[in-house]
Amino acid sequence: MSCYFRHLKDILAEAGVELTPGNRKEIDRAIHELVGVEYKDCPAAWKTLKQQIIGDEQKRRDFINKLREAMG
Repeated sequence: MSCYFRHLKDILAEAGVELTPGNRKEIDRAIHELVGVEYKDCPAAWKTLKQQIIGDEQKRRDFINKLREAMG
């Protein structure tokens, strides 16, 4: 599950989200929802994150804020 978690350590830390075995699925679902990709389509979610969010500082900050709210 979640082939992209290892690449999101900084984003998760900035959002104040601690990744644990108990919350991986919840975080994964939230990320899929935030990027508008059907749940469990990890490659599509990672592609969207990589192409649209990670490289754009404003979109990255917006994503972090939305993730913080979703996991809050």
